[in-house]
Amino acid sequence: MRSYSNPAAVLFDMDGTLVDSDGAVERAWTAWAGEHGVDPLVALDGMHGSPAPTTVARLRPDLDAEGVLASAARQLALQYEDLDGVAAAVGAVRLLAVLERSSIPWAVVTSADDRLARARLGAAGIVAPLLITVEDVVHGKPDPEGYLMAAKAIGHDIADCLVVEDSEPGLAAGRAAGAMTAALRGLAGDVSIADLGELADLLELRALDGD
Repeated sequence: MRSYSNPAAVLFDMDGTLVDSDGAVERAWTAWAGEHGVDPLVALDGMHGSPAPTTVARLRPDLDAEGVLASAARQLALQYEDLDGVAAAVGAVRLLAVLERSSIPWAVVTSADDRLARARLGAAGIVAPLLITVEDVVHGKPDPEGYLMAAKAIGHDIADCLVVEDSEPGLAAGRAAGAMTAALRGLAGDVSIADLGELADLLELRALDGD
């Protein structure tokens, strides 16, 4: 029987999960907030885990659909070139090595667009075997579409996959998809972990037990 310590595949969020990009994300949203008349603290409080248009629409409900898209494009533009401090998250390199040794496939499912995802993964020295971005789906997180798409592409039942997330929208997407969840940042999942090194420990322990 599959469990969070014995998944058929692992599906990672990117920002704040597989890649430490908190500084760059916060700088971009702070700058955007200043340009768009939004309290930076309000913007930072709710910007994590959802696609930029979703967050922009919530922060600026006065904008029409065209305005939301233009404003979201500006927000992303602020992020593209800012890779200062972007690196692999704590424990990420070790966890990916454990997955490789255990022949467990993995993918990245992110609310970022393709350009930003590849830039940040590259800065972190990570090459994803499968990358699902916001441009690949009709509905972003908390909708489960991205995680369902990744599981299908890998060839495993989503119920046997472990989704690793650090935000409520991402965890909601994983749960709605029917996956097991591992939660960072003190959030609640099937398992709550301090960092990816802790997940690596769980997977290695299960491997030593012979399951």
